[in-house]
Order: sequence, then C-alpha cells, then structure tokens
Amino acid sequence: MRTSSFRRIVIGILFFAVTILFAVAGYMMAGWGFLDAVYMVVITIFGVGYGEVRPLSSPILKLFTIFVIVAGALSVAYTVSGFVQLITEGEIRRALNLKRMTKEIESLENHVILCGFGRIGQLVARKLKADHQAFIVVDNDPIRIAMAREQGYLVYQGNATDETILEAVGIQRAKSLATVLPNDAANVFITLTAREMNPDLMILARGEMPSTEKKLRLAGANHVVLPASISALRMAHLISHPSAVDFLAQTNGHQGLNEFLAELDIQLNEIVIEANASLVGGTVGDIEVKGQGTFIIVALRRADGEVMIHPHRNTYLAQGDSVILMGHQGDMPNFVQQNVLKREMRYRGARLR
Repeated sequence: MRTSSFRRIVIGILFFAVTILFAVAGYMMAGWGFLDAVYMVVITIFGVGYGEVRPLSSPILKLFTIFVIVAGALSVAYTVSGFVQLITEGEIRRALNLKRMTKEIESLENHVILCGFGRIGQLVARKLKADHQAFIVVDNDPIRIAMAREQGYLVYQGNATDETILEAVGIQRAKSLATVLPNDAANVFITLTAREMNPDLMILARGEMPSTEKKLRLAGANHVVLPASISALRMAHLISHPSAVDFLAQTNGHQGLNEFLAELDIQLNEIVIEANASLVGGTVGDIEVKGQGTFIIVALRRADGEVMIHPHRNTYLAQGDSVILMGHQGDMPNFVQQNVLKREMRYRGARLR
C-alpha cells in the first residue's frame, strides 16, 4: 500500500516534469524565446491567467496550449492524490493497529504487565519472549514504545501510576506485574496501586536504594530486586570464588539449571501440604525420617508467601505449605512421588520440574 503511494507520487512528478519540458520545447519550436516559453508554460499550467505572451494565431498552437493545460493539470492532480493517499493510508493503518492492539489486550489472560522499557525492562522483555510468556509493555516514553513495537512486543503508552492505564492493560486478568522503572518512588506508587486493584497479583519491583526494599514490600511487592546489590554480590563472588562462578556461568550458558541437574541425576520436587494430607501438623524432621536420607529439604514456602531456606527439623508444617526437595532421580520415596505437585517451578529464572 505504501509502495503504491510512493510510486504514484514519483510517476506524477516525472509526468509533470516531462510535460513542462515538452511544452517549453514546443513553444520554442514555434519561434518563441526560452524565457517567453517558460513563462507561458508556468502561467498556463498553474492557471494564473495573465494573458498570452504572444498571440496564439495558429490553430495548432492553440491546440498545443490546450494539451499543455490538460497534461499539466492531470499530472499535478495525480501527484497530489498520491500525497493524499499516503497520508490517508498512514491514518488508516494507525487506526487498524490501534484496534488490533486493543483486541489483543482484551484477549490477554494470565499475562505479565511490564512497567518500564528501559535497560532493565528490555532485558526482562527479551527473556519473557524467549520463554513464550504473554506480556505487555507499559511506558510513557513514545521513543521506547516505538522501540518495543519494532521488536514485536505488545505495547501500551501511558503512565503506569495511573489506575486507568493499569485497568486498560488488564490488571484484573494478569498473573503478575513487574515494575522496573529507575524511579523508586514511581515503583512504590505502582506497586501500591496494583496491589489495591488486584490483591492476588504477583508483584515484582525494582529498587535502586536498599532502603526502598522495605517500602516496596509494605506497598505489596512479593519480590524486590536490587540490581546494584546483585551486581555487587556477583563481583564479590568473582573475587572470592572465580572458578566456581565461571563454571556455573559456562554451564548455564549452554543449558538451564534443570537440565544441568538432570545430567547429575538430580531432580527438584515440590510437596504441597494439602488439607487432608497426613503431613499436616508434622514437622520437617518427619519428612526427612520418611525419606531415609535419599534427599535434602532445600526450602519451605509458607502459605502466606514466606520462604525459609533449609528449615530446621522442628519446623511444623501447615496446610498450604510447600516443601522443596532435591535428591537423586529414582531415589525419591513413594510418599514424595504421590505428594509432588507436578507443576512447573522457577528458580532464579530457570525452569524446574
């Protein structure tokens, strides 16, 4: 469509130029001077109507002038129509894209709302796309929105601190929201607003200052990521344990954590303590005794979201708790296999099953 518009404009301009050259040449062949011929062509094509430079005495010259008027008017009209078509097509395409985007947003469910498409947001979006996770980018900067659209992401331009914007991107149907703006105050406000609009939403928030973590959690964030702290910790690990860090980095560069553990004949499983399970009221030590040393308990996640790394043996289990186990494949006892919740887990971005 756009190529057709440009072609029409180019053809119109070329036809107009040929008409002028042909008309000037025709008047000069009739014995007119070059300047008189050019002047006659201009006032004839553009309809100025100052009168002929010289009397049009012969019928051939009159017919030639009529031809110049018709050809010039048609070429100008054809060129202008190309410009009008180009503008109209752009507006129509913009309206169609807006309608298509609105339909896509309305059809989203269990998606991720990514607030901010800066340096961190672009990395998050790239990973979400690689994991085939439905998500929508929300940003107030038209340049970043255009950049995200060029990369094929679903976008919505607006201020994520506005409730109407979050409502428009389907926050009620979303499963999680990640606010990665470089402004801590904006991230706190977005978290507070999103938590109020959807109490069940998983919220991940970025914080620049360590003191912001407490504010974000009070605002309702489930997880808070401090990029500066993570970078500093990794640098410290590289200084203290360079070989181990390089080994893990090279390993994860070729495969995920789950695949790496599988090569070592190790698997991660999760036991969810159901309402009628015999483990309700028991302790972590009871599970270890039944396991007969075939696995270790990595973590315990409470029903309210609290995570306990390597919990004590005397820690009691309640309904809704999840126990994460790690052990050799095939050595998991029967009661673990029966109670494992067969769903996909994630650990620091790697898929675990």
